Amino acid sequence: MITGAGSGIGRALAQRLSRLGSPVAIADIDEAGLEKTAASLSGPVLRRVLDVRDATDQLRFAGEVRAWLPDKLAAVFNNAGVAVASSVRDAVPEDDDWLIDINFRGVVNGTRAFLPILLEQDEGVIVNTSSVFGLVGMPYQSAYCASKFAVRGFTDALRQELRGTGVRAVNVHPGGVTTNIARNARVRKDPEGLGRTKEQMAAQFEAVTLTSPDKAAEIIHRGVERGKARILVGPDAYMFDALARVAPTHYYWVIERLQARLRARQKETAG
Repeated sequence: MITGAGSGIGRALAQRLSRLGSPVAIADIDEAGLEKTAASLSGPVLRRVLDVRDATDQLRFAGEVRAWLPDKLAAVFNNAGVAVASSVRDAVPEDDDWLIDINFRGVVNGTRAFLPILLEQDEGVIVNTSSVFGLVGMPYQSAYCASKFAVRGFTDALRQELRGTGVRAVNVHPGGVTTNIARNARVRKDPEGLGRTKEQMAAQFEAVTLTSPDKAAEIIHRGVERGKARILVGPDAYMFDALARVAPTHYYWVIERLQARLRARQKETAG
């Protein structure tokens, strides 16, 4: 079962697992994107337009998946996510609530809905998508970081509760992946005061992403198959993880300098 399957990592996971012969149940609030994903799959698929914020509907969907699957439920990928760009001072509470309800409470709702199925069969895995921003705090991403740190803590706690069972809980920390998340983000104004449009900010994000959705799906799938409890996706994810360990209060000083070098290199290339 995969949420956020209408695009990006969710779609790539569905395509990869379907190619390998697995029936996939896919969900997304984006009906058009969900239909496009379903049409690209080669094997059995159950699709459902779903708002992950709705705990009751998540429970209903879990029942539908259980009745539809020909065999046991192997994995639950709570992957749906959104972004907001804002300073803390200028944050709009409604935007932050929207993000936290999807990024964190959506993961909690999905876990609670599907976990009883996995526990009853005493096997399977819950795979929750955090982020590299669940490892470090970044300016103008306070709500996003808060939600992804929350996913990380929730999943780590769940992992300890599952000791002695056949069920596992996995945290996924993607770095920059080329998806629509920046283009679908809520941005009221350029939080850095540079006058950039939302489209310009999204283009800048996409220019520095290092991992395609297909590669991310491969890394996640292989990590789950190998029994990893924490999966870092992309070379930048390993860099963020190392910086958080080595310089836990000064990592952004290093990141700023790396970003400056990267921007200078891009200007040289463009020139």
